[in-house]
Amino acid sequence: MFDKLPISSETEKILTKSLDEAITVEEANHLMNIKGSDLYPLLATADYLRQQIVGNDVTFINNCNINITNICTVRCGFCAFGKDADDPDAYILDDEGILNKARGAVENGAREFCVMGGVLPDADIEYYEHVLTLLKGEYPNVMIHGFSPTMVRDACVLSGIDIAEGFERLKSAGLDTLPGTAAEILTDRSREIICPEKVSVADWVDIVKTAHEIGIPASATIMYGHVETLEERVEHIDIIRKIQEETHGFTEFIPMTFMHEYSPIFLEGQKNLGATGTQDLKLYAVSRLMLRDLIPNIQVSWVKMGYRFAQVSLAAGANDLGGTLGEDELSEASGAPDGVNASIETLVKIVNDLGRHPIERNSKYTEFYPIE
Repeated sequence: MFDKLPISSETEKILTKSLDEAITVEEANHLMNIKGSDLYPLLATADYLRQQIVGNDVTFINNCNINITNICTVRCGFCAFGKDADDPDAYILDDEGILNKARGAVENGAREFCVMGGVLPDADIEYYEHVLTLLKGEYPNVMIHGFSPTMVRDACVLSGIDIAEGFERLKSAGLDTLPGTAAEILTDRSREIICPEKVSVADWVDIVKTAHEIGIPASATIMYGHVETLEERVEHIDIIRKIQEETHGFTEFIPMTFMHEYSPIFLEGQKNLGATGTQDLKLYAVSRLMLRDLIPNIQVSWVKMGYRFAQVSLAAGANDLGGTLGEDELSEASGAPDGVNASIETLVKIVNDLGRHPIERNSKYTEFYPIE
């Protein structure tokens, strides 16, 4: 495959091996550090494996973000969204506000509500159960992709129950899938800098595995381009891989490049923030080579990267464009390059231009809806 390409012998050896089996952490670290003419063979290999594993469909979901509050007790250094309770711009949606957002999304064909927000100091399991039953009572056929491991952990503590009981109750109330957020970067060194108040790596792993055991699938994310090293990016993917080998509970893997311009750590003087375009592409490609069909769906975040670079990333091993996202206020606060709402027509155009097949999906990748 690489006979006529200018490529180093070590990179060629790793890429040849990757055609048949997952690469090791050491091999992934080598690929994360390649430069020059080694890059294009890496991207071509990842794209080839993508085609072999999932074919030429590019999936996405018609969804809507419902951020129930921007008040947050966990003020992370990377987040430009959270507010203190006494901030004049702070809000908490009441029932009518939640249903108004849901109603508008359903009128536009939404198949998923992504229910997120800040970590409220008094949000217990009963509160999240109420939000779920409120939405499911009005829209029983719309899936709910909701809450983060940190939100669930804190709610369980407030309600005096363990994590397993918390997830059982949330599932009974209508929670379909769990966002893989609060993962950020799964190394305690970096977390101590960017999100010391969030769950630890060990706690995040335990919470997500518990959700899987209860029967709640989850997405897996990585937020990169802040204070982590290249080796920590690989370590994060390897942790996700090991969880998936045990539980098979992840539906997708979502690399999210860090938008730093309005983040507290940038405004406070932290330097060297933000991944380069080459680093973005290497992360997608290495993710495909590490995860292969263990997590077959690798998602591009167009809201983080913009439409054009998201399209390029689909040629680096990815096969999913995420969602239409209606009102992603978290990304909007961080400076999303192409806004936070995408039409079905825009996503279809991106996919068609690649010569691939756009197809709508549900939250669990269990139902697919051809584009007419």
